[in-house]
Amino acid sequence: MVIYLMIFFASSTLLSLMGMDFVTTLSASIATLGNVCPGLGLVGPMASFDSIPDPGKLILIANMWIGRLEVFTVIVLLTPAFWKR
Repeated sequence: MVIYLMIFFASSTLLSLMGMDFVTTLSASIATLGNVCPGLGLVGPMASFDSIPDPGKLILIANMWIGRLEVFTVIVLLTPAFWKR
């Protein structure tokens, strides 16, 4: 749970550093990490993710990947000891 929240806060912070508003960054991060859409603000039901800059889309793609595979699976896949077997 703590790792999930750390990923959520890190992605929200990175998106906010790109100049996006608070509601959009939080809702886009949680919507992609939880694999539920739409979010609020610029990514709401009457909008799309087009307004997000390309580096922000890469962050959200990573969130979708982590959310779909689950956090512990991603941690195991990124651990070098897993690939030595």
